[in-house]
Amino acid sequence: QVRLVESGGGLVQSGGSLRLSCVFAGPAFSIYTWAWYRQARGKERELVASILTDHTTSYDDSVKGRFTISRDNGKSTVYLQMNSLKPEDTAIYYCNRPRVVASTSQPYWSQGTQVTVSS
Repeated sequence: QVRLVESGGGLVQSGGSLRLSCVFAGPAFSIYTWAWYRQARGKERELVASILTDHTTSYDDSVKGRFTISRDNGKSTVYLQMNSLKPEDTAIYYCNRPRVVASTSQPYWSQGTQVTVSS
């Protein structure tokens, strides 16, 4: 049974930093591209960062230069280092595999981790 557990969220002031972690309890972590998504209240979920199996990364323009995604295949964990946080970064953050998300109309999502940035 596949399970995702995100952690590391919290309340931080504008300009602050947080490091999110996502542990994958399931098979074959290393063969997937992984991504962090976020969903702000009243908005659709959006992809903010992704990392390929060869560790190539890409970012949404809104977080480029401030967020860094990384992965540890040995720990089946993907990370998101968030610096220079802004109030507009406030959202629930989720991790998942883009291939899985795209392959079904109802992909599995865990509860995510709440990030709140105060001004």
